[in-house]
Parts: sequence; C-alpha cells; structure tokens
Amino acid sequence: MSFLEVTSFLFDGFKISMLIFAVTLLCGAPLGLPIAMCSMSKFKPLKYLTKFFVWIVRGIPLMLQIFIFYYVPGLLFDFPIFRYVDDFGAQFGFEDFGRIVSVLMAFVINYACYFSEIYRGGIESISQGQYEAGYVLGMTKSQVFFKVVLKQVIKRIVPPMSNEIITLIKDTALANSIMVAEIIKKAGELASEEQIVWPLFYTGVFYLAFVGLLTILLGKLEKKLSYIKV
Repeated sequence: MSFLEVTSFLFDGFKISMLIFAVTLLCGAPLGLPIAMCSMSKFKPLKYLTKFFVWIVRGIPLMLQIFIFYYVPGLLFDFPIFRYVDDFGAQFGFEDFGRIVSVLMAFVINYACYFSEIYRGGIESISQGQYEAGYVLGMTKSQVFFKVVLKQVIKRIVPPMSNEIITLIKDTALANSIMVAEIIKKAGELASEEQIVWPLFYTGVFYLAFVGLLTILLGKLEKKLSYIKV
C-alpha cells in the first residue's frame, strides 16, 4: 500500500477515535457537574452514595469498565442487547455499533466521575467570603453561584480539565480492547494483512497533531480567562 492509502485507511479509524472523544467530552463534562453537586450535598445518604460510586469508577481500570459494559449484560441476563444495537446501527451504515455504544457508555461515566472531582475541588476552593459578600448584596444562592462563584471556578479548573481532555484522546485507544475499529485497531490490521509494521508507529502522528491542536486551543482559553482575578 502507498503512503496515501495507509493514511486514508488509518484516518477512517481516527474518525472513530474522534467520535469517542467528542461524545465523551460533550456528555461527560456536563454530567460531572450534577455528580459533583451530589457529592457535596448536605443530604448525607446522597453524599456518601455518590462518593462511593465515584470511588468505584475511579478505582477500576477503564479497560475493565469497557468489558463490564459490553459483556456483563449478556452474562447476567442472557440477553445479547448489543446484538440488537448492532442491527439497529447497521440500518444507518454503522459497523460494530453495539461495541461503540458500550465503549461510549463506559467512557462517559468514567470521565464524568473524574470531571466531577475537578469541579468539586474548584467549587470548594472558593472562600466562604465570596458567598457572604453576594448575600450581603441581596443576591440569591443561585445568583451567587452562577454570577460570582462559577467564573472563578472555571478559571481554576481549566488546567486540570486540560490534562484530562488530553488524556481522553489517548485513552480512546482502549476501545481496541473489544475490537472497535479505532486507529490502533486499523494499524494492527495493516500489520497482519500487509506485513508492514510502520503504520503502528505512524498512528502517533495523528495523536500528536490532535494533542498539539488541543494544547493551543486550551492555552488560548486559559489566557482568555486570565482577566478573572482569583
């Protein structure tokens, strides 16, 4: 195969990696906020239940969580749910749609828990005086949070969030564990079928280019938020 053919073949796999990255970020980042709020709740049962759930998710390797989402429903209930998901996806031209859905579920929940801890740390880092100052000005609790606290929280969490986002793009390679055709899987196919190993190393160029782009964008965001004094 020519260099351009290999690049095109690998790019097809990288599109799956991008899909996992985009869905995880778009769903996991917002989901992390209510999880964080529950972990800070004054209602003790909800607080400790949420903390226990986050501990479990953060303590189990992401690859194992992917296995759990894909294999356990069929093992426990003898119901091949993802086979029906595959049939549904095939109607719209998606291959291995059930595997992709199980990977997305594992990634979203895993990263939502990690994001929730970043949110929690950011919220708890704001001094009580900020809240009291808002209340003195006649603001409600929600107004204080959204108009005073949230802007400061966003500035503080951008660096750790940036690290998690960059880690996320590299973690998409774990989808290969259940044979989802992301870029590493595609490179492995070339290695076995065409007897060429260099595409495996070439995949690093795709990751480096995307991580470089993310680093620039996140750096600009951090600089844009620098006007907020915390």
